[in-house]
Amino acid sequence: MVSADGEIAHPSRVNAWDNADFRRALEATGKKQVIVGGITTDVCTTFLALSLRAAGYSVFANVEASATTTELIRDVSNSRMQQAGVQLVTLFSVVCDLMRDWRNTPGAQEVLPWLDQYYPVYGE
Repeated sequence: MVSADGEIAHPSRVNAWDNADFRRALEATGKKQVIVGGITTDVCTTFLALSLRAAGYSVFANVEASATTTELIRDVSNSRMQQAGVQLVTLFSVVCDLMRDWRNTPGAQEVLPWLDQYYPVYGE
């Protein structure tokens, strides 16, 4: 969770949903769609995604925003989330879905430099 001044609050829990401050902050947004990622796919991302689904949220797990130690763990974790109704997405699909149209603001002018810096494979 990132505060308005950019400070990252680490709740010291493997499932962010178990942190009452995190839950209150998310609920205060009024949003029902959540994009998630975590340090590890099988724990941080999966546990939060499953808890959010159980609480009625639409969840989009960015498969490029977390890591695992093996392909088996990645596949089992992604399968578990998918079976629970979590949508598996990529960084590029998240960016484009939020932007919606290259002519928007933010659009091509703002997004392409960001992609060059954080997703250099896009320009190849």
